[in-house]
Amino acid sequence: MPQHNLTRDEARERSAIVDVSSYEHTLILTGVGESFRVRSRIRFTAAADSTTFIDAITASVERVRLNGTDLDLAEVVAPARITLPGLATENELIVDAHFAYMNTGEGLHRFVDPIDDEVYLYSQFEVPDARRVFPVFEQPDIKSPYSFTVVAPEKWTVVSNSPTPTPSDAMETFAELGEEPQEGMAVWQFAPTTPISSYITAIIAGPYESVHSQLTSSDGSIVPLGLYCRASLLEHLDATKLFRITKAGFEFFEREFGVSYPFEKYDQLFVPEFNAGAMENAGAVTILENYVFRSRPTEALVERRTVTILHELAHMWFGDLVTMRWWNDLWLNESFAEFMSTLATAEATEFADAWTTFATIEKSWAYRQDQLPSTHPIVAPIEDLADVEVNFDGITYAKGASVLKQLVAWVGREEFFSGLKSYFDKHAWSNTELSDLLTELEATSGRDLESWSKLWLEESGVNLLEAVVTTEAGDGTAKASGTDEQTISSLRVTQQPWSIPGQPTPSLRPHRLAVGFYSDNGQGRLQRTHSFPLDIDGESAEVDEARGLALPDVIVVNDADLSYAKVRFDARSMDTAANRLGDFDDSLTQLLVLATLWDEVRDGERPVHDYINTVLTHLGAITHSSGLLTQMRQLDTAVGSYLPPQERERMHAEVADRFLEVLEATEEGSDQAFQFVRGFIRHATTPVQLDRLKSWLRPETERVYGIALDTDLTWEIIIGLCSNDAVDDSTVEEMSRRDPSATGVRHAATARASRPTSASKSQTFTRMVDDADLPNSELGALALGFGTGLQTNSGDSIAAEAPLRSFADEYFARVAGWWETRTLEMAQTMTLRLYPPVSSATVDATSQWLDDHPSAPKGLVRLMRENLADANRALQVQRVSSASKGSLNLHS
Repeated sequence: MPQHNLTRDEARERSAIVDVSSYEHTLILTGVGESFRVRSRIRFTAAADSTTFIDAITASVERVRLNGTDLDLAEVVAPARITLPGLATENELIVDAHFAYMNTGEGLHRFVDPIDDEVYLYSQFEVPDARRVFPVFEQPDIKSPYSFTVVAPEKWTVVSNSPTPTPSDAMETFAELGEEPQEGMAVWQFAPTTPISSYITAIIAGPYESVHSQLTSSDGSIVPLGLYCRASLLEHLDATKLFRITKAGFEFFEREFGVSYPFEKYDQLFVPEFNAGAMENAGAVTILENYVFRSRPTEALVERRTVTILHELAHMWFGDLVTMRWWNDLWLNESFAEFMSTLATAEATEFADAWTTFATIEKSWAYRQDQLPSTHPIVAPIEDLADVEVNFDGITYAKGASVLKQLVAWVGREEFFSGLKSYFDKHAWSNTELSDLLTELEATSGRDLESWSKLWLEESGVNLLEAVVTTEAGDGTAKASGTDEQTISSLRVTQQPWSIPGQPTPSLRPHRLAVGFYSDNGQGRLQRTHSFPLDIDGESAEVDEARGLALPDVIVVNDADLSYAKVRFDARSMDTAANRLGDFDDSLTQLLVLATLWDEVRDGERPVHDYINTVLTHLGAITHSSGLLTQMRQLDTAVGSYLPPQERERMHAEVADRFLEVLEATEEGSDQAFQFVRGFIRHATTPVQLDRLKSWLRPETERVYGIALDTDLTWEIIIGLCSNDAVDDSTVEEMSRRDPSATGVRHAATARASRPTSASKSQTFTRMVDDADLPNSELGALALGFGTGLQTNSGDSIAAEAPLRSFADEYFARVAGWWETRTLEMAQTMTLRLYPPVSSATVDATSQWLDDHPSAPKGLVRLMRENLADANRALQVQRVSSASKGSLNLHS
C-alpha cells in the first residue's frame, strides 16, 4: 500500500480557502471483511469558485455529492484525494465510500485475539491517517467539531472523543443508509466534539472490558475516568494504581497550568499491536497494551508507564487544546509533554528521581540523534509529510524537553507557568507557532528570548564541555593533575562545537550549569564537597571559587545534569570515577560517569573494553532501575556490535559468568536480581551456561534467585536457547500450547527466527519480505529474531538459502520497493530492522545505494544515511578496540 504526501504549501493554500463547520461520519463496523462503509457529511465555507481537495485513502468510492450535485467519480477521485471543484461560499459535501481495515497500526487497526477469536478495532491517526478511515482535510490547522455515529455488534463497547452514549437499535440507521439490516447490531451516536484537529480524533470498538472512576476538576466539574483493555487481559489490569497516577496528574497539571481539564471525560484504552507507546487522542488516549503487565516488569518499566500516562495527559493541554499550526512546531506538542510528564512524575508520584531516569534514557537518546547526519533543529524545517513522519525522534522529544528544562531555569518557574496560562487562555481551541509561545513567556519573565530561541531551538547540534585544571605543588610550580595533595591554581570549563560532516557547525550556546567536586569522606565514600554554579556563554569560563582549593578526587562538569551538552572529564577524574563508581552517594552522578564513558567509546576515543570492564566491575553498585536497564542495553550493544566479531563469543561467556557471580551477592527477588537473570539469559553461550538455562525450564524449577519463572521470563529463556540452537522446536511448540495468547504467538515467532541456521534465517526473511499481509507486531517479532545471531564470529553473515542471494544483497535490492508498496510504519520497520550486520562491505553497499538512489523518498534516504552513520561508528569503535584492550586501571 503506497504512501501519499501533502506539502506545506498545499496545506497553506487549502487552509486559506477552507474553514470547516462540522464533520458527520457514520461508520458500519462489523469487524469482518476487508473494508467498512463510511458515509460522511462535511459542511465548510470556502472562497467562491475555488477548487481544493479532501483527503481520503479508500478501498472504493461510491458517491461524491457536492452542494446537491453528484460529481463524476472518474474525474474527481484519485489515490488519497478527492477533488472539489467550483466551490460555493457555503458548502455541503457528502461522500459514501469504503475504507480498508488495517493490520499495520495505522488507520483503523483490526486485531483478532487468538485466545477467543474476538475482533478488536482501534484508530491511530497521527500524522496523516485519519484519511484512511473517513474523508477529511488532513492538516492540524483545520479544526472542527466531529460527530461520529458507529454501527457495530451490540455486544461491543464503542469509545470515541465524546462521552459514550447508550447504544440504540440500528434498524433505522441501516434504512437511512440503504443497507440490508443485520441482526445483533446497535448504533452509538456520539455528540459533537469541541473543535479539534483530525489526528487526535479516535474510534475504538470491540468487546473491550472496562473499569471506571471519576474525579473533580479544578473548575468543580466531574470528569469520568475509564480504563479499557481486551477481556483476556482484564485480570492483569492494575486499575487502582493507574487511576492513582491519573488523578495525581490531573491535580498537578491543573494547578501548574492554571487551566482546568478541557474535555468532558478521560478514557485510557490499552490496545493490541500498537506501534508507539501511546497516543493523545482527545479524551480517549490509546496506550500500548504491554503496559498491562501479565508478567513481572522491571521497576524501570513501571516508571516508564507512569511517565507515558502523564505524557499523554499533558497533551490534553499541549497539542489538543492548543495545537501547532503545521508540523514544524511538532515540538510544541512533544517536547512540552515530555518535559511536563517528567516534572509531574518527579513531583507527584513515587518516582521522585524521575530526572535521573530522564538523564539516563531520554538524554542519551537525544545525544545520539543529535550526532547523526539527519540531526535537525528542535523547530524543524518540515516541508511535507515525508519530512515529519520520520521526525518523531530524540530531537523532537528528548532534546526539546532538555532545552525546556533550561528555559524554565532561565525565565523562572513561576514566570514560565504564568506565561503558559496566558498562552492557553489566548489560544484555546486554535493553532499556534513558536512566536506565540515566546511572546507570552517574554511578557511574564521580562526576558528577550529571541537570541535564546535562535541558538537552542532553531539550530541543530550539540556542544562539548570539558574541565581544564592546573595545580600547584608545594613549591608553587604548576603541574598537571595526577599527584596527591595538590592545590588548584586554575579551573576552566571550555566549550567547543561538536561538528558533523554535512551539517552546520553549532554555535557556542549559553549554559547554566554546575561543576561538582567529589572527595573521599574517610569512610570509603565519594561525597560532593562543593558545587559551583557557572554560566558559560563562549569558549570558556573560569571557576573562580575553585582557585586555592585542594584538588578533589573527581571533578564533574555539568554536575546534577543541568545543561544539554556532551561532557569530558579530566583523565584523573575519569580514572578515579571508573574505579570507584560504587562509592558515589547518588545514582545520578554514578550514571553521568557511565554516560560520559559510553560517549567516549562511541566517539572512538577509548576502546569499548573500558566501558565493558567498568560496568562488569560495578554491576552490583548500580541500583537505579532505569539506569541499570540502560547499562544492560548498552552492554548488549558493546558486546554485540562494538567488539570485533572474533572477540564476541568469549566476551558473551565472560559477561554471563559475571551475572551469575554478582547474583550470588544480590538480594533475592530484587529488581537488580531480575535484571541480572535476564542479562544472563541474553549472554549465555557456553555448554555449561546453556545447560543451566535448560534446568530453569524443568517443571520443578519455580524460581531462580528469588525470581518467579513466569510466562514471559520463560519465553526469554526459550528464545535464548533457540538463539544458540540449544533446544528443538518441540520446546517452542509446548510453550505455545501453554501460552496461546497474542504475546505468546509473537514470542514463538521470535524464538524460531532467532535460530542461527540458514534454513531458519531464510524462511524468516522470505516471509517478512514476501508476505505483505503480515501484521505489524508479527513483523517486529520476526525481525527481532532474524537479527539475533545473524553475524557469525568471523564477521560474515549466515548464508541465505537459494533462491535468495546473500541477505545483504537482497536487502539493498528490495529496500526502495518497500517504500512503494508498504505503509510508512512497515517500511520503516523493514528498513531499520533488516539492515545487514556491520561490516566494511555493509558500509560500501550502503554508500553505493545512496549514490544510486538520489531520488528515493526522503524518509528512506534519511534512514539509510542514519544506518550508514551507525555502521561507520561501530567500525571505528571496533578498530580502536582492536588496537587496545583498555586504558583504565580498574581494581575490582
